[in-house]
Amino acid sequence: MQRHAGDDDLAPTALRTAAPAGPPSPQDLPDSAYAISTRGLVKSYPGPEGTTTHAVSGLDLDVARGETFAFLGPNGAGKSTTISMLCALARPTSGHATVAGADVLTQPQTVRRRVGMLFQHSAVDPDLTAEQNLHIHARLYGLARREARRRAAEVLDTAGLTDRRRSPVRTLSGGMRRRLEIARQLLHAPGLLFLDEPTTGLDPHARAQVWEHLRALREAHGSTLFVTTHYLEEAENCDRLAIIDRGRLVAQGTPLALKAGIGDDRVVLRTSDDEAAQRVVQGMAPPDRDVTVDAGGVSLRVPGGSTWIPRLCGALEARGIAVNAASATPPTLDDVFFHHTGRSLDAAQPGRAPAPPSARPTAAAAKSGGGR
Repeated sequence: MQRHAGDDDLAPTALRTAAPAGPPSPQDLPDSAYAISTRGLVKSYPGPEGTTTHAVSGLDLDVARGETFAFLGPNGAGKSTTISMLCALARPTSGHATVAGADVLTQPQTVRRRVGMLFQHSAVDPDLTAEQNLHIHARLYGLARREARRRAAEVLDTAGLTDRRRSPVRTLSGGMRRRLEIARQLLHAPGLLFLDEPTTGLDPHARAQVWEHLRALREAHGSTLFVTTHYLEEAENCDRLAIIDRGRLVAQGTPLALKAGIGDDRVVLRTSDDEAAQRVVQGMAPPDRDVTVDAGGVSLRVPGGSTWIPRLCGALEARGIAVNAASATPPTLDDVFFHHTGRSLDAAQPGRAPAPPSARPTAAAAKSGGGR
């Protein structure tokens, strides 16, 4: 690979390194172990009538090298603004950020050379072939003609598109096109890939293919992946995630730890008389627990939800209220989002594609009359 003037020993080597044994913990790591580190990062814009709009407010974030990290939040939360600052495409209003070992304020060109960036919208020429698109991009990165051809062939193989290398991009499926765009970001061998909403607009099958490709990339090359998304099931694929809402970081950790922090299961009962059932369940529930009724039935949150189902069903049936169905569901990432923001991410994201069945949480469903 052709070196640029001013490159140092931290030049990208992602495609030449072995895969890590597992994602490193971001805690107690030296600064050199972080692919991304920010402190007090702010991006503000002038608002109406002399006001100031804060798109990102005081972001403190550490992402370890080799980690798959999700930035979760609804549209307008500040995800794309953050990623633009981390890629040195937008200048922070204040704060500090180091990305791939370079400062985004004082070394923006170095940051851009060391990272790959997948934008939300397609940036490939549909009238050129897959190979031609890659060759042009490699040349723009300064690779010599022979090296550009070699790297294009390598990343096409990585993306599983070698047999479509001479196909015009317009003839590729949505999933293939997205894999081609990811391959394009690998031409200059970055150790850190930013993927802004990588599967927006794809059908569930194509989305699954893209994530399979990303996992293979991480395992084969040890790349750090920073993914912005509003799809809950995609965040589950990541080692850690951070929840951002209205420009502020409200929670971060592993998906399992964040859900465990909520603790309570959601118990839902569908009965012959939900209004009457609500009064019975409220009398049995701990005093600090609200029992609500909506189109889905009677619901409450309690620890060990499955152990409550037989007791609740027995009490309702003793009062002549038939239980048609009962379920206990462990906390989800949407519950985590609601806990920290007071809103459901599903509700904050109108028109978003539903999760595929394999990604939805399973419920311990029971029917009255022997189904419990």
